[in-house]
Amino acid sequence: MAVRAAVLPAIGSPLEITRIELPEPGPGQVRLRLAAAGVCHSDLSLTDGTMRVPVPAVLGHEGAGTVLAVGDGVTHVAPGDAVVLNWAPSCGTCHACSLGEVWLCADALTGAAGVHARTADGTALHPGLNVAAFAEETVVAASCVLPLPDGVPLTDAALLGCAVLTGYGAVHHSARVRAGETVAIFGAGGVGLATLQAARIAGAAQIIAVDVSPGKEELARRAGATDYVVASENTPREIRALTAGQGVDVSVECVGRAVSIRAAWESTRRGGRTTVVGIGGKDQQVTFNALEIFHWGRTLSGCVYGNCDPAEDLPVLAGHVRAGRLDLDALVTERIALDGIPAAFENMRAGKGGRALVVF
Repeated sequence: MAVRAAVLPAIGSPLEITRIELPEPGPGQVRLRLAAAGVCHSDLSLTDGTMRVPVPAVLGHEGAGTVLAVGDGVTHVAPGDAVVLNWAPSCGTCHACSLGEVWLCADALTGAAGVHARTADGTALHPGLNVAAFAEETVVAASCVLPLPDGVPLTDAALLGCAVLTGYGAVHHSARVRAGETVAIFGAGGVGLATLQAARIAGAAQIIAVDVSPGKEELARRAGATDYVVASENTPREIRALTAGQGVDVSVECVGRAVSIRAAWESTRRGGRTTVVGIGGKDQQVTFNALEIFHWGRTLSGCVYGNCDPAEDLPVLAGHVRAGRLDLDALVTERIALDGIPAAFENMRAGKGGRALVVF
């Protein structure tokens, strides 16, 4: 059966909205109809080669939908079930998984090398980050679908698959923000807005949002920011001024650029924690001198997929949604059709908006 999808023909090429032929689900696979898919900066990073996957590929990794059919051996979901896509399933057997660090699974993206679908002329297509969510329907490994808990709208649930898991995990698992602490969050895109909400849920006493765009202040404050700083070379100085000269207990960088990582580090108090969530390119070099590392006593850490175990964290997030603590709708600044993805990419390049959501 042919469905419409957004295909990346080659690294550096524009997306093509075209029809693809999907196979029926084989053993251990699930076919689903997408309700919605978030347009994440990681998808943009795939188009320019910052992150590399086999091409041509169907992009999209943040989505939710309804199961249409399952292959042999699939028992945890059935046709008609609402599910959230998990683009980085853990194998359970590699070294990282044996340590309980499933977010670092060595085999999480092996599925991206397989043949997912074909174009009308027979060209093989790969699933960009395992799940190929920029399509009306997709076929994925059963490990890539998680049952959607009750009480979460199916369309908004797409955001749980990446932005919210990442932002929540950055605060609760990586930075381990405690009630009463001060937090600065760099970047007010989809992940940044989710991180702001997570910091509010954690009970942070002061939450400072930082972004290059003055126009994102309202979005940031709605998500939980108590203060807003327009990014500049003076950002660390401004943040220290807002925190009695100390700097924040925790900085979370959601941009992936050397200048913002360095600013997040310098905005953190002596002995504080700086967590980097943003995915930057190899050309983004961040430098530190040996004396400052000793003197400031800060901790600098990376954060992959929020250091989350989606199977465990998804029910927790659903509980926050049901209780009204987590507002998924507040993360969405634009609802678009499949054809609107290229324009959403341009908005991300320009630093505009929060999360664009493709609604099928």
